[in-house]
Amino acid sequence: MTSLLQILLLLLGVVKFIVIAHIIMSWLINFGVLNLHQPIVAQIWDGLNRLLQPLYDPIRRFLPNMGGLDLAPLVVILGVYALEIVITNNLMFI
Repeated sequence: MTSLLQILLLLLGVVKFIVIAHIIMSWLINFGVLNLHQPIVAQIWDGLNRLLQPLYDPIRRFLPNMGGLDLAPLVVILGVYALEIVITNNLMFI
């Protein structure tokens, strides 16, 4: 049982890393540091969007429209941290 919870913690760490990479890349694109006309940047951006779209879409349906501000990544990061806390606390009792 402990091994399964540790694997779940590992997967949550990967999700957290991917979401943070997506957030940083979106900032770099919006500030003009990265250009989507470059093929490698466009491929990475498309891949990250395809990975994270299933996580973001249900959250975006419930969040109010904030104009250009997207709070879905913040909600996903908070959810991942909350799950990590719950799993870590339950690991101590096993």
